[in-house]
Amino acid sequence: MQVNLHNFVLNYKYMLTDIHPKLPMRDKAKTRSFYISQLGFKEFGSADFDGYLMVERDSIQIHFFEFKGLDPKENYGQVYIRTNDIDALYRELKKKDVACSPLEHKPWMQREFSLLDPDNNLLTFGQNVF
Repeated sequence: MQVNLHNFVLNYKYMLTDIHPKLPMRDKAKTRSFYISQLGFKEFGSADFDGYLMVERDSIQIHFFEFKGLDPKENYGQVYIRTNDIDALYRELKKKDVACSPLEHKPWMQREFSLLDPDNNLLTFGQNVF
């Protein structure tokens, strides 16, 4: 079988493969501590970049950039994170005394809860319920 490289190149479709949101942080040590100790993330990468932090848990990463002048009351950073077991995640965070909204069924067929990190970045966790 002969492959027509020209047709392959013309019909090639690229795809997006990941997303790593970047959120503001005022204090790298506090942000690192919250995400690692409270939310179960681990630091990603082997380098400690000045003013930048990368954390991961399972197959997601969140990146943070230093913004010392951030007013948390004016921060509208938000991330929606899907999980395959919203109940287990909610129980895990409640056992660690993480302040979370109630776990609720939403009209858009999701079970969700939210929390705010130390800089008022809103993290909403959700799972499909159909």
